[in-house]
Amino acid sequence: MSSITPPGVRTHEDPGLQPERTVLSWGRTMLALCTAAAIYLKWLPAHGAFVLSLFTVALCLSGGIYATQRMRYRRESVGIAGERITPDLVAVVVTSGTCLVLGVLGIITVIVF
Repeated sequence: MSSITPPGVRTHEDPGLQPERTVLSWGRTMLALCTAAAIYLKWLPAHGAFVLSLFTVALCLSGGIYATQRMRYRRESVGIAGERITPDLVAVVVTSGTCLVLGVLGIITVIVF
């Protein structure tokens, strides 16, 4: 994870602490969303073009997670080193809301189309 931390930023002393586990967790979430997006494409012949909305939402959230990984790791590392860290509520709320939207769109796809 040292390649994620920019030069001059003081990080925590133990490389097995929370920032690394959090990055791995968000990485698994991103992988699950990419897998779901691929499965949505399998629905395309049976349910039509509306499935592309599911595909797009899943890939956008996955891309958002990828784009914010460095910032999230840096903030947590510096927060642990300074003994002051707050949870990333925005990321959790956005991810939860997007998963809810994916669920609703999936139900609409199966019932309507």
